[in-house]
Amino acid sequence: MIRSFLMFYRMDIGADTSHLLMMELPLPPGKYPTVEARNRFLEQVNERLGGISSIESATTASSVPFGGGPTRYIHLNDRPEPAGVPLPTVTMVTVGPRYWETIRVPIARGRALTEADGLPGHEAVVVNQRLASMHFPGQDPIGKTIRLTELAPSNPETGWATIVGISPNVRQRGPFGDAAGLDRQPDPVAYLPVRGNPNSGRGTSLLIRTHGDPGKATALVRQEIRLLEPDLPVFGVRTVDEFLANLRWPFRVFGMTFAIFAVIALLLSAMGLYAITAYSVTQRTQEIGIRMALGAQRPDVWWLIARRAMIQLGVGLAVGLAAAVGVGRLLQSTLVWTSATDPTTLLTISAVMVIAAVTASFRPAQRATQLDPAAALRSE
Repeated sequence: MIRSFLMFYRMDIGADTSHLLMMELPLPPGKYPTVEARNRFLEQVNERLGGISSIESATTASSVPFGGGPTRYIHLNDRPEPAGVPLPTVTMVTVGPRYWETIRVPIARGRALTEADGLPGHEAVVVNQRLASMHFPGQDPIGKTIRLTELAPSNPETGWATIVGISPNVRQRGPFGDAAGLDRQPDPVAYLPVRGNPNSGRGTSLLIRTHGDPGKATALVRQEIRLLEPDLPVFGVRTVDEFLANLRWPFRVFGMTFAIFAVIALLLSAMGLYAITAYSVTQRTQEIGIRMALGAQRPDVWWLIARRAMIQLGVGLAVGLAAAVGVGRLLQSTLVWTSATDPTTLLTISAVMVIAAVTASFRPAQRATQLDPAAALRSE
């Protein structure tokens, strides 16, 4: 569990989050009832933010990297869909035209989305490399058409869109609410233009990359938005690094808690093993005296004691490791990039137990072999 928490805490989401500011910009449906009205307002926001000298780039997105996203069924235009076979799912994100420029992720192949994408006759989509490798193995996805549909059939769906670009993998699903957020592989993501989504703008995040400290640009951004819409609330203003730190905070706390408990348990087991082994050697003082009186050498006596301790340790490790694997399987869903049979963890714990047993056997046995046989025979 500790290794899992550390792996998640250090996980690279695939985007440059330095100097990146985010904020939530909900558009009231009463004032912006149509997609056109919402898109027009978002275009005005982008234009005004582009005129601020301290801002390098700004864009809109339905969700920030690692902030999750709605799950959609994916339909491939050139693939049959057998009845009774579950459709594959992907994560959908609607983004503005400067999205990849803002998060500093260059398009791997093809092109990024432009201002014209999403208009009639310009239905386009960008997919990440994970989606391309899953659904177009050994093929060129550029030029293929796909369609995304809601998991609930009654909700609106997107039309057919042409793949115009392939983006590097940026982790989108977060750690909570979906086990795939903890997968080794990033989730497949389809990026649609804001214009092409009938629900665009209802819940929008602004992503702003600044030349310097992002906190200093917050007041300027609020002021520009207030000039466009005085009554529009702007909340959730923070850097993306702070957003990611908040997501990782529970794993840091639980990781420290598990570490404390694990160290205490390991120390108790090692100390208990040492005490029991040392006591059993002390109880055999008379036996050691008899063996030495009959001519046994000190290495022979030491090996006799160490061999018995190793046999007991072997039985204990076999039972303990089997129990550890069993408990680990119960926690498999929470393990990140490791498994219940992680060899590094099991070998490390076994090494600690072996060292404790060897130390517990060696020191008392060494003292016993240094005793005078007559004195050892008289000991209680």
